[in-house]
Amino acid sequence: MARTEPTSSDHVPSVPDGEPRGVVPEEPAPGSVVAAFFDVDNTIIRGASSFHLAIGLYKREFFRVRDLLFASFQQLRYVLVGEDNDQIGSVRDRALLIIKGHSVAEVTAIGEEVYEQALVSRIFPGTRKILDAHLAAGHEVWLITAAPVEIGALIARRLGATGALGSVAEHVDGIYTGRLVGELMHRESKVDGARELAERRGIDLAASYAYGDSANDIPLLSSVGFPCAINPEPRLRRHASEHGWPMREFRGKRRIAKRSLKTASWAGAAWVLGLVARSLTRTIRGR
Repeated sequence: MARTEPTSSDHVPSVPDGEPRGVVPEEPAPGSVVAAFFDVDNTIIRGASSFHLAIGLYKREFFRVRDLLFASFQQLRYVLVGEDNDQIGSVRDRALLIIKGHSVAEVTAIGEEVYEQALVSRIFPGTRKILDAHLAAGHEVWLITAAPVEIGALIARRLGATGALGSVAEHVDGIYTGRLVGELMHRESKVDGARELAERRGIDLAASYAYGDSANDIPLLSSVGFPCAINPEPRLRRHASEHGWPMREFRGKRRIAKRSLKTASWAGAAWVLGLVARSLTRTIRGR
């Protein structure tokens, strides 16, 4: 079962100028709660948020060089070709081992630094406008992600969203055990989490919205009345086209975006290899 992390904001952003009409209704449906569910990686944030957390953990010597190489490869693969179940499972198992024995407070503090140093600059302005428009319309806004719930909650709080659903790493007395509680918040688990939340908070899913970038988000998108594909990878693009779902592209012109994403990804990989080289150099010199 997914844990939820409610957050609040004293200030509700106004609907930004220039946002197309019809993105959200002006008022929630009478007698029900309208919600908007947002996937995080490549929907709100360019790339995988967990990769940037991994870089932050590496800098603080949470894990070894080969783990950083693994994270770099997964980020490159994710940006260029999207996610798949094998990749998700591999990243999950490696991540649980990395944080085992560390405190929740420690990882959360690092997450705050990573948000300021890396994630905030990678938020898609177009997605942020839609999220703000939902808040301005009085809707609940929930982030729903396979990333750790602590990271999802952090991003939700910074964006002024209602809260987050995410994967839960088990911890005892504030220390991570290296095990997962329940299922990874992925594919059908996102739907289960959204439905459970809807029952508890009186959300009308038929009047609600969902946004995602991957074919793995199709079950969640199909569970609401108003699905929308944001920066869709090819499989989701085909499905959305076949079912008449709206699509929003915030990466610029697709051809230019594809080229720039590849360039940025290879540059990121080169940067990681540079870090590895420096680390190995220090290790050799220290012998």
